[in-house]
Amino acid sequence: MKNKNAGNKVASAGVLTAVVSSLCCITPVFALISGTSGIAATFSWMEPYRPFLVGLTILVLAFAWYQKLKPRTAEEIACACEDDKPSFWQSRSFLSIVTVFAAVMLSFPSYAHVFYPENETAVVLTPTSQVQTVSFQIEGMTCSGCEAHVKHAAAEVDGVIETVASHADGTAKVEFDASKTNKEDIIAAIKTTGYKVIPVEE
Repeated sequence: MKNKNAGNKVASAGVLTAVVSSLCCITPVFALISGTSGIAATFSWMEPYRPFLVGLTILVLAFAWYQKLKPRTAEEIACACEDDKPSFWQSRSFLSIVTVFAAVMLSFPSYAHVFYPENETAVVLTPTSQVQTVSFQIEGMTCSGCEAHVKHAAAEVDGVIETVASHADGTAKVEFDASKTNKEDIIAAIKTTGYKVIPVEE
């Protein structure tokens, strides 16, 4: 019974580390859904530790599967009762579910952007003289979900034509109609996400 309980604890630890390793990208999605976008960058500080947490998750789950699949010793077989069937929570099926859930959490950063709505773009003719482009250094972006969050926030500003963001470079470039908005309004909109915005002089 002790081994079974230990196996459950190991599986739970695997789920926990998988969720924690992706908090930096899960939080912006929850922020968008709940309407509290200011918390989007709350766990961005965890990004440098993500490789360690991913590795820990894999090791923990590998150990859980080893515990589940290793052959029983003669002593364990002799002590086993015929009617002592393991519950669902101690079964391979449950561990399989835990493993799949952990994999979904670990890969979350690669598909986080799908949770962001597509901003409707209306075709508006803007004189070239009114079109301006501004670049920003964005601190706190860690994945494609963060990029989508920044682009979504900028697109909410009337007059913004297009936004390109890159979490790898930590930058965003916004093209806008200067007759309708300005750099300060765009900065204010992006700051509502919780990321730090630094204008880049070109």
